[in-house]
Amino acid sequence: MKKLIGTWEIQEMEAWDEDYFNMEVQAFVEVKENKTGNFHFGLVRGYFHWDMYDFGSSKRLEFTWEGNDEMDEVFGAGWIILKSENSVEGEFRFHSGEDSTFSAIKKK
Repeated sequence: MKKLIGTWEIQEMEAWDEDYFNMEVQAFVEVKENKTGNFHFGLVRGYFHWDMYDFGSSKRLEFTWEGNDEMDEVFGAGWIILKSENSVEGEFRFHSGEDSTFSAIKKK
């Protein structure tokens, strides 16, 4: 879904406050056309591979990811759905760890 391609600035996360998720940079998720992407929030950064799946009457981008949380290797899965032309919602799931939903807006 071309409308999801681009960089999305995370505005809210269920599990962490803004002081944490914007600690190093403006938290973001970047979705690339080649079915890859990257993200950075708090001390967590990584990259992912995605695909589109039917989800009810719409589509959902689902991904598996790997990266680092400080110096520890971490990995997991997640999803992103388009809420409007300029906003998305999604979730990061850590394998054997925490989960957090997020909302983000399109970077200008």
